[in-house]
Amino acid sequence: MSNVTRLRHVLPLPADVVAATNALDAAVIKAIDEAKAAGLPQGLLAAILHAHAHAETHKMVST
Repeated sequence: MSNVTRLRHVLPLPADVVAATNALDAAVIKAIDEAKAAGLPQGLLAAILHAHAHAETHKMVST
């Protein structure tokens, strides 16, 4: 896990990291809003988000 950066050690964050974080946050919020508007059940939405978070975590700790 040496390739995982612990953000508390690099504060303040560089501007490009802040921009990427804000863009990711905005995209996730927009996707959630669109899914809700399309009538996706809340439980399915939560399951999809959880599954992606789990998969990304697995990738980070397995590399």
